[in-house]
Amino acid sequence: MTQFRGTKSAFGQPGIEPRWTHSNKDGIGTAYSASSRVWFTLWNGILTEAYYPTVDKPQLRDLQYLISDGKSFFHEEKRHLDTEIKRLENDALGYRIINSDPEGRYEIVKQIISDPHLPCILQQTKLNRKNGFSEPLHLYILCAPHLEAGGWENNAYVIEVAGLEILVAEKKGTWLAVAATIPFTHLSCGYVGKSDGWQDLADNFKLDWEFDCAKDGNVALTGELDLSKTEEFTTVLAFGDCLHGAIIALLQSLDIPFADHQQRYKKQWQRPSCGIVPLVEFSQDQGNLLSSSFDVLLAHEDKSYTGALIASLSIPWGEVKDGADPGGYHLVWVRDMVNSAIGLLAAGNTETPRRALTYLAASQQADGGFPQNFWLSGKPFWTGIQLDQVAYPILLAWRLEQEKAFRNFDPYPMVIGAASYLIRHGPATEQERWEEASGYSPSTLASNIAALICAACMVRDRGHGETAKFIEEYADFLECHIEEWTVTTEGNLVPDIPRHYIRINPSDPQNPTPNEDPNTGEYYIVNRPPEGLHKFAGKNIISPDFLELVRYGIRSPHDPIIVDSLKVVDAVLKVDTPMGACWHRYNYDGYGQRDDGSSWDGWGTGRAWALLTGERGHYELAAGNDPTPYIKAMEGFASKTGLLPEQIWDTEDIPEAHMFLGKPTGSAMPLMWAHAEYIKLLKSTQEGKIFDQVPEVAERYLGSRCSCQALEIWKPNRQVGNVKRGYTLRIQAPTSFKLRWTQDNWDTWQDNQSISTELGIEYLDLKTEDDQESPFSFTFFWTEFDHWEGKNYEVAINGKSPRPEP
Repeated sequence: MTQFRGTKSAFGQPGIEPRWTHSNKDGIGTAYSASSRVWFTLWNGILTEAYYPTVDKPQLRDLQYLISDGKSFFHEEKRHLDTEIKRLENDALGYRIINSDPEGRYEIVKQIISDPHLPCILQQTKLNRKNGFSEPLHLYILCAPHLEAGGWENNAYVIEVAGLEILVAEKKGTWLAVAATIPFTHLSCGYVGKSDGWQDLADNFKLDWEFDCAKDGNVALTGELDLSKTEEFTTVLAFGDCLHGAIIALLQSLDIPFADHQQRYKKQWQRPSCGIVPLVEFSQDQGNLLSSSFDVLLAHEDKSYTGALIASLSIPWGEVKDGADPGGYHLVWVRDMVNSAIGLLAAGNTETPRRALTYLAASQQADGGFPQNFWLSGKPFWTGIQLDQVAYPILLAWRLEQEKAFRNFDPYPMVIGAASYLIRHGPATEQERWEEASGYSPSTLASNIAALICAACMVRDRGHGETAKFIEEYADFLECHIEEWTVTTEGNLVPDIPRHYIRINPSDPQNPTPNEDPNTGEYYIVNRPPEGLHKFAGKNIISPDFLELVRYGIRSPHDPIIVDSLKVVDAVLKVDTPMGACWHRYNYDGYGQRDDGSSWDGWGTGRAWALLTGERGHYELAAGNDPTPYIKAMEGFASKTGLLPEQIWDTEDIPEAHMFLGKPTGSAMPLMWAHAEYIKLLKSTQEGKIFDQVPEVAERYLGSRCSCQALEIWKPNRQVGNVKRGYTLRIQAPTSFKLRWTQDNWDTWQDNQSISTELGIEYLDLKTEDDQESPFSFTFFWTEFDHWEGKNYEVAINGKSPRPEP
């Protein structure tokens, strides 16, 4: 029977303001079995965030050992000891850590895995004395729960059950429990920074306080371990949806020898690794990053909401992030998720990508779109609209269809809904792939064009030829405006290269009559230092995002504008490191470590992104060059345990801030998008072509172009004011209409009924005449509502011919 030890409450409620931990992880892990619903992360030699019962719910700040001789010193693992870490196996996410006393008196050797079947994290521990050191040592567990994704409102207790004293914590019905295969001699609960075990030991190197509880605050659990009989033991951290459940999991996990747990854990991870595509020969590190990338991608899938893949088991710059803030990268971003799924496909895994697609289909909103990011339950966290994230599920569905990976599930309704959304809401996006600016983005346009061509293929295969043609022609509309919308002719970043792609042509998607000139727009760049500039001319902000046009087969790698734009990118954004080249997202970026090495906290300096090296490697492969330097560079950016960072430090070393050129910053690590990009680069190298390229896209836009349509589109969210002579003006609306129109200033007019599509979009085409001078004028009769618009619209004719070849 479970009993609470007493009622002696700690002082100092509620404790200091909680914070999360560092995001540049040294290791992440989980059992491959779906029955073990717990994930762990490691940083600087200790256990940091643990997630339970789903991969989007962090429940722990950290758990570590404190060491004291009881009279002259006490050490904290993460702060005072030297750390070494390595993976236990190449194909299993387990780790061996050695934390050493700088004075050489002792070391703590740990092996960390999760229970193969229970929601428990296991830490097999051995205290080794060195250099003849024989003085008594006291070892303590210090556990800082952040249950239900927050540091406030936690409750801590000492309980007695089955003859053992155990440390437990609770918040809103979620419990954790801590014990070891050796007993505790002293236990206490306290408020962080006030009455916790760290404060107690710092006072006189002894655990004098023994509080029974600490309620409703930022709390910590402390227990001294009994080393009188052995200095080798296993610590278990267990979770449960009730106290009874957490205790049962804890006791059952403690009952099984660590070696048996470890053997089962390894066998579980060996199963998916058996089917990996042989890509090792294309790596430069004997497959270390390849095997890690494959495993960490699999590990980021949830076990309750199967198919859901989060962006990263990390909270960027968590050490300065409010412990009450539930956000982080442990959410679903469709872009990151689909990249992860396609990365797994490149490695030969079809099961997880298939589950990912069904999860996305179930998470799609009624209008066909997807939220900016969302919890595993489907509840949106941020609510911005990113058109590339609507396009990506179509690309995944198409690729799975090419792999003949579908069984009974039909992705067609999801594809139709997403394609309809893109056509209704584009071409300007509320946010591009960096989630910070609205307008006409080369990367967003690339993903949209590729996805629409894929959707058209799937629609045609199901017998809807006219709708397929309509979708293809909307893709043509986007494609024939790419340079017009996203290439400046007045750039001054690099002398003698005025014509190049820009990061984004700023525009408000809610403005039905936008200025689409890439030479004139200005926009506000967020995350910049408060005293610095924030508003910039769009023509002078460049990004390598336009390389997505090459990735999907929309533009040739030898297109002169692509080549010139790369010259500007390299002059403005490239960073050379000892590992190889890397690139910034765009100039004047503010999302990254500050110049003094301190954490990003609302503003900073954008640093180089490891995944952009992979994207450049894909370009170089398409251009006929060797991608090996880019493979090698990505491997160099990775940790020894095979984790890739989001951002790397890109300037001179700052040792006191732990910032070193080419090494991780405090942003997310591991980032799944980067791991997926690395695997895809290996696969592309094996095949001699870009793995992501869509053959039907390349055939349409890099070949004779005989099937491409020169279109201008007028629709409610983009009421274009002119159409080029030689183009067709397409009028689109979300409901049935009759169009009364004229091209001779109403001397005569015609009434034409709109044409329906499978997308719920109606349209009508008006062809320009070779000698037409008068504008198109028109008005709507809305047949569904039986009334006239009551307003005339006008589209002028200009003399420009269709887009010339570059």
